[in-house]
Amino acid sequence: MLVINDQITLQDWELTEQFIRASGPGGQNVNKVSTAVELRFEAERSPNIPGPVKSRLKRLAGRKWNKEGALIIQCDETRSQSRNREIARERLAELIRKALVKPKRRIATKPTYGSKQRRLKAKKVRGEVKSLRGRVSED
Repeated sequence: MLVINDQITLQDWELTEQFIRASGPGGQNVNKVSTAVELRFEAERSPNIPGPVKSRLKRLAGRKWNKEGALIIQCDETRSQSRNREIARERLAELIRKALVKPKRRIATKPTYGSKQRRLKAKKVRGEVKSLRGRVSED
């Protein structure tokens, strides 16, 4: 069981862990021990996460979200299997916490009169600079 906040708790059936061989430092141990962890969270089927949070989570996850609606997090940072497992679970919890935050709606504003005037003046100055770049006529 993984506790996200006081309302959301993920059950064990929603999470599956698979241990794979990690790359990187570790000498001969790398070829023998499966220390990297692949944490799979069945996000689409999860009854504990509300719909809007799922859609935000899908957007935040990006390539970690697969076609079956599962969120896959890989971790091979340390040589310890248990530490990698903790890191992966913490990353999942952090991602879900980020998805819980509802983004503020942007309120469209009109440009001020002064900013319009400054923009037009800058365009005019730029145009004059460019017009001076033409060939010099010999009179």
